Amino acid sequence: MEYNFNEIEKKWKQYWSENKTYLTEIDKNKPKFYVLDMFPYPSGAGLHVGHPLGYIASDIYARYKKMKGFNVLHPMGYDAFGLPAEQYAIQTGQHPAITTETNINRYREQLDKIGFSFDWDKEVRTCNPKYYKWTQWAFIQMFNSYYCNQAQQARSIQELVEVFSEQGTANLDLACSKKMEFSAEQWNKKTENEKQEILMNYRIAFLSDTMVNWCAKLGTVLANDEVSEGLSVRGGFPVEQKIMRQWSLRVSAYAQRLLDGLEKLEWSESLKETQKNWIGRSEGAEMLFNIANSELKLEIFTTRADTIFGVTFMVLAPESKYVEQVVTPEQKIAVQNYLDATKKRTERERIADRKVSGVFSGSYAVNPANEKEIPIWISDYVLSGYGTGAIMAVPAHDSRDYAFAKHFNLPIIPLIKGADVAEESFDAKEGIMINSDFLNGLTVKEAIRKAKEYIEKNKLGKVKVNYRLRDAIFSRQRYWGEPFPIYYKDGMPHTVDEKDLPVELPEIDKFLPTEIGEPPLGRAKNWVYTPSEL
Repeated sequence: MEYNFNEIEKKWKQYWSENKTYLTEIDKNKPKFYVLDMFPYPSGAGLHVGHPLGYIASDIYARYKKMKGFNVLHPMGYDAFGLPAEQYAIQTGQHPAITTETNINRYREQLDKIGFSFDWDKEVRTCNPKYYKWTQWAFIQMFNSYYCNQAQQARSIQELVEVFSEQGTANLDLACSKKMEFSAEQWNKKTENEKQEILMNYRIAFLSDTMVNWCAKLGTVLANDEVSEGLSVRGGFPVEQKIMRQWSLRVSAYAQRLLDGLEKLEWSESLKETQKNWIGRSEGAEMLFNIANSELKLEIFTTRADTIFGVTFMVLAPESKYVEQVVTPEQKIAVQNYLDATKKRTERERIADRKVSGVFSGSYAVNPANEKEIPIWISDYVLSGYGTGAIMAVPAHDSRDYAFAKHFNLPIIPLIKGADVAEESFDAKEGIMINSDFLNGLTVKEAIRKAKEYIEKNKLGKVKVNYRLRDAIFSRQRYWGEPFPIYYKDGMPHTVDEKDLPVELPEIDKFLPTEIGEPPLGRAKNWVYTPSEL
């Protein structure tokens, strides 16, 4: 008998729809199972092959679990805010909400044709105020919290205010943007604005000056995957690395908890390893290098303090705060030209590109282990987000340092007995130390331990654990996205009262930045908030 798929599929899709076959209700007699798919961004082009590729696999699993007697929750939704809808609005004058609604209807039609087992009564649209009310609520909780490293948990910021008023920062171990030390007396003498500035240093949702991919033509910050070879993927407009005031989430505070939590997940070992590398836990030492003929000190982080005698130069990230402080007048033009060129490249491109480039700062650092002066260079192979944005370069035992030293004819000092560094760097994880003063004759493992002891004993730095994981940036330069539930008083941010959520998008006449460079929301008229206590 011929399989008449047109009639059969039409019949059963209609049956599933009319009888709400995939509706999930609370049923305590069944074990529950949650299948969550990635929500697609509803573009005008419709679904692409990558959507059903993932959805079909999860749909098979959802149906299997349902037939095994589980109460399966399998929702679908739309990641409905975003730049493409706004760009279309700029070109046509049509409100992004209209475009988004049209695209969602197209997606829903296509998804229904495929016949997925989604519970459409649980549909999520991120542009719906009923949804983003709760993302705003979550933001408020994070703004009003700090992270205690000792307890390994978030706590109320009000609790921290009380602690500061009683003991200052004494005996506290807190996640923060920069280390602060003050007494209770000093805290209590500060103005309200000064206190708020300090608290911003500890909040889980916080404002900070951060390096971003800024596209002036689009008027927004772009993610790394939205930039290619210095141009925006959408429109092909110039993109530059720029420090801007941004909202961020202190994800880095949770690095160790994320690592520990991986052990509880039923994931493949290869996927866990990928996540571990992304979090990037490394044990090492933070050290201080004096700058010759200056009061300035360079703070660096290294996982291999035992290689200190092989340091022949220092390298700063182009974005490092140290660059401006160490550049000599003679090198200022050359350095500025290099910084201008670097601004056009994303961090991802810099990591992937093995081409050697750099510029000499004109200054020298002093190696704290042997008092030798070593040149300070600036190069884009060092990134500002990891460690301090400054490294001690050990070319004999690091491939990128080696390539840099060869390119600029800098010294290369081997530290392992028998190491051949004539053509490439040598992996120094094992072996007997040489050219290393009091470490000579020790194994690498012994030398690492002794070098850390030496650093702490001689107050050259401190032993520390570092993570590659960075804080998440929240950008808000455009219109089509949920507003932050924040109002400003005397220049300081405060949260909207929870009872006044959601803070909805205002109507504006254009979706472009204002004539003075403000985001499109700067065009909103009478969009103000009056706290209930006023």
